[in-house]
Amino acid sequence: MTRAIPQVKKLATIDALRAHLDELGVSLPTVDEPTGAAGPLGQPLDVTLAGQARTVGNRFTILPMEGWDGTTDGLPTDLVARRWRHFGESGAKLIWGGEAVAVHPDGRANPHQLTVHTDAHGEALAELRASVVTAHAEAMGTAEDLVVGLQLTHSGRFSRPTEEGMAPVIAGPHPLLDPRLPADRPVATITDAQLDELTGLFVAAAVRAQAAGFDFVDVKACHGYLGHELLGAVDRPGPYGGSFENRTRFLRQTIGAVQQAAPGLGIGVRFSAYDFVPFHPGPGKERIGEPDALDGPYRHAFGGDGTGQGIDLAEPKALLDLLAGLGVHLVNVTAGSPYYVPHIQRPAWFPPSDGYQPPEDPLVGVARMIAATAELEAHRSDVAVTGSGYTYLQDWLAHVAEAVVAGGGAASIGLGRMVLSYPDLPRDVLHGAGLDRRRICRTFSDCTTAPRAGLVSGCYPLDDLYKGRPERIELAAVKKRLRVEASS
Repeated sequence: MTRAIPQVKKLATIDALRAHLDELGVSLPTVDEPTGAAGPLGQPLDVTLAGQARTVGNRFTILPMEGWDGTTDGLPTDLVARRWRHFGESGAKLIWGGEAVAVHPDGRANPHQLTVHTDAHGEALAELRASVVTAHAEAMGTAEDLVVGLQLTHSGRFSRPTEEGMAPVIAGPHPLLDPRLPADRPVATITDAQLDELTGLFVAAAVRAQAAGFDFVDVKACHGYLGHELLGAVDRPGPYGGSFENRTRFLRQTIGAVQQAAPGLGIGVRFSAYDFVPFHPGPGKERIGEPDALDGPYRHAFGGDGTGQGIDLAEPKALLDLLAGLGVHLVNVTAGSPYYVPHIQRPAWFPPSDGYQPPEDPLVGVARMIAATAELEAHRSDVAVTGSGYTYLQDWLAHVAEAVVAGGGAASIGLGRMVLSYPDLPRDVLHGAGLDRRRICRTFSDCTTAPRAGLVSGCYPLDDLYKGRPERIELAAVKKRLRVEASS
C-alpha cells in the first residue's frame, strides 16, 4: 500500500465512493441518501433472548470495547462512567456489552480492565448499566425498547493482568504466534481441568450480570482471546482440541451452564468468523504489513481456507447452527485479532504507531467483513446477526449501513471506535440531522496507541476531554519515539 490510496474523507460524494470501490474491484451496497428513522435503520428488531421475544427499538448497536481506564482492582472510574453514559445517549437500542469485562483478574488484557469476579464488582456494573438506561431515556424518550448486555471474557494468550507484563495463557501450540510470546515471561497452556473451572467463573460472572439487570451476556469468542483461540485449536490434544466438536466444547458447555444457573438471562456470542495468518511490519520506512512465512497449509485460522489469507465459512456456519440449537439467537460477527492481523479486523488508514501500514486499501477489509456477515446472516435467518467493521466508512457509514440492513446483510449495525469520538452518531442519523464531520472518527488509532503505552484510552484527537488531559502530551512523545524507532 502507498499513500496514493485516498482516504475515505476525501471521497466527496457517494458516487466518488462507488467509483473508487469499482477501481478496487470490491462491492459494498449503498443508498443515495439515508432515510433516517423512517428507513431500515429506524425499524425495530425482534430478537429472542432466553426463549423470550424482545424488541430492540432500532438497528444500531454499540459494540463492546476493551477499556483501559478502570482501577487496578477492576472497578469503574469516572472515565468509564462517562463512556457508558455516552453509550446510552447514542440512540442505539442494542448495547452489546458496553465493555469487555474479565471473569477473573488473571484474564484481563490490561491492568485497568474491568472485572466481575466479586459481588462488589457486580454492584458497580449495576450502577453503570443504570446510567446507560437513564441517559438513553433522557435522550430518546424511552428505554423500554433498549436491550443491554455485558461481554464476558478471558484474554488467554494476550493476558496482561498487572503492570509487570504479559502472563499468557494459551489454548494450545501455535507455530506462528508462539514465537511472539515474551521470552522473559512464563507461558501456561490451560489444562482441561482449568477450562472446566473457567466455565464456572463465566457462570458466576453471568449470575452477577443478571443480578445487575443486564438482559444478556456475551460469551466472547473473538479477536485472538481464549474463546477464539479454542475455536482454532486444531493441535490441542484431548476433549478441547482437534475436531470441530472438541474445539466448540468450551463454548457449548459454558452456554449450557449459564442457562442452567441463570434462567431468563439471554446469551449472545461475538465471534471472529474468519482469521488470517499473522502479519508483521515489512522493511523500510513504510512498514507495510507482510504475512508471516508459511510452511504448508495454515490450519489454525477458524474460518480460514488454509491459504492464510482466504475465507471458508463452513465451520462458522456450523457454529451458527450449533448456537441456534442451544437457543442462542443473537450473534455479532467480527474477524481476526487486533494483535496480529488488525487490518482485517479494524480497517484503518492510520494504524497504531507500533503496528504496520495496511497492505490493502482499508475499504477492502470493510467489504470483506460485510460480505462474510451477509453470508452468515443468510445462512440462519432465525439468528439476529450484528455486523462490525463500519467505522472506516466515516462520512458514508449510514449510506452503507442502510443498504446492508435493507438488503438483509445484517440485522443490526455495530459501532465501536466511532462512538469514542462521536457517540451520538446513531441519533443524528435517525433524526436526519446529517453528520457532524468534525467528530467523525478518522481512524487515527490513538485510542489504541495510547493504552499500549500505558495511557488511558480515548479519542485524543477529537474528544475535547481527552484533548485537555496531560496524557495527550505523553502520547505525542510516545508516537514520536515510535516513529524514530521504526525509521532506524
